[in-house]
Amino acid sequence: MIDKSCHGPWAVIAGASEGLGEVLADRLASAGINLLLLARNAARLAQLAVQMRDQHGVEVQTGNVDLTAPEMLEQVSAMTDELEVGSLFYVAGAGGDPHLLIEQPIEDALSTINLNVVGQTLLSRHFGKQMAQRGRGAILLVGSLGCVAGSKRLAVYTAAKAYTQILAEGLWAEMQPLGVDVAGVMIGRTRTPALQRSDFGRDSEMPAADPADVVDFALENLQEGPIIVPPELQQSFDALRSMPRQKAVSIMTKSLESQTS
Repeated sequence: MIDKSCHGPWAVIAGASEGLGEVLADRLASAGINLLLLARNAARLAQLAVQMRDQHGVEVQTGNVDLTAPEMLEQVSAMTDELEVGSLFYVAGAGGDPHLLIEQPIEDALSTINLNVVGQTLLSRHFGKQMAQRGRGAILLVGSLGCVAGSKRLAVYTAAKAYTQILAEGLWAEMQPLGVDVAGVMIGRTRTPALQRSDFGRDSEMPAADPADVVDFALENLQEGPIIVPPELQQSFDALRSMPRQKAVSIMTKSLESQTS
């Protein structure tokens, strides 16, 4: 669990305007942790900031930031120069609509890579260095069960999620001896506004986790890194990782076919 005395007074939430980010803001603010909320939706960030200040009495700053933009790190760095950031939560990671790679608009593919690979790498490095110097801190990266096998029409997205898993593992090995907790939480289908807006959300019969349950699990198990998987997904996660790759890819593709076809 995040603790102000152990991890520091400020938390950065990248992808904070809705879904997991919104729940995280509430949980952290209720623990007395000040927030820097980052997302593209400035109006929604402003609303959430007022809500967190009124309900929990914490300081809240907002940053209208495109996490895929080349200038992102410079913008975030300028916002946090005077803050003691003790924890980073990178919850942004949408993959866009499903496409065969050869038919996917190149800007969509690059956006997925920039959001899931470049953005979380830059912010983990930037804030992780400060945490290591202080000897305390926490980094949580939100990944996906899609990390364990590629899938037809989701090649770039599943590849990006595999990166999140491996980054979390390597970062944990580097940072744990320095007093910094690192975990990558590999989630499944989650009932977020982003899901509901996307092609992936059109099949309402498929079960989806509640964002509050996902966030509570992640916070409760943050110190159990490098990789944490919700109990209901653990068996599938382990099985897909251990089976021959052709079989794993076939199962992953078939399981997502109703959403990607």
